[in-house]
Amino acid sequence: MNIHLSIYAVVLRLCLAVLCAGIIGYNRQQRNHSAGIRTHILVCVGACIIALIQKEIGYNALYIADKYPNFSGVIRADDARLIAQVVSGVGFLGAGTILVHHQEVHGLTTAASLWTVAGLGLAAGMGNYDIAIAGTIVIFLVLDVLKRIFHNKASKKIIIEYQHKRATKEFIQNYFDEHGIEVHDVNFNVSGNDARRLYSNIYEIEVPAKLNPAEIVEDLSMNPNVVSIRMASV
Repeated sequence: MNIHLSIYAVVLRLCLAVLCAGIIGYNRQQRNHSAGIRTHILVCVGACIIALIQKEIGYNALYIADKYPNFSGVIRADDARLIAQVVSGVGFLGAGTILVHHQEVHGLTTAASLWTVAGLGLAAGMGNYDIAIAGTIVIFLVLDVLKRIFHNKASKKIIIEYQHKRATKEFIQNYFDEHGIEVHDVNFNVSGNDARRLYSNIYEIEVPAKLNPAEIVEDLSMNPNVVSIRMASV
């Protein structure tokens, strides 16, 4: 009795893990998240390798039990032991992607995607191809399609210091209108003397999901009248 995984089965399962994780990782990388395509693939392939090892342990136990029947009552192989360690271990890795800045939490979705691709790797490694493929489709739909449906607008404060009041204020307002940025509140301040007046506006804005706050800062800073600009969370 020769029970073990063939090299073809091992390669197939590893390739499936790379494909599944690559799809999810590409989605995350396109949105400039900390864990991109390589990180997701490595997590998924690592989980797949551990599942393959666990499978081999189970097959070896069956082989020994068949070859040495007298020891069949002594041999134990728990199919879930190594898998359970993956589930908990990836949780620590995902926690490293979660950041809290000014009472705003970032990275929760990325941490969840890392945890789920580990599950895809386990499914591929255990030979549950239908679960791995169906799981990849569902995860991708959750990350991509649902984000398009439930597109939340992030509230931000942007502090702009500038010169030449009328022209620069008109430029800022036109930029907000063109990009669909809603202004909820604005505070005006002025400093300096008649020869050099410096204006400071604090805008409370809602940024559309399709627009990166860093792009707003970069675009507005291109105006020669803008002295400084920075973004802050509400």
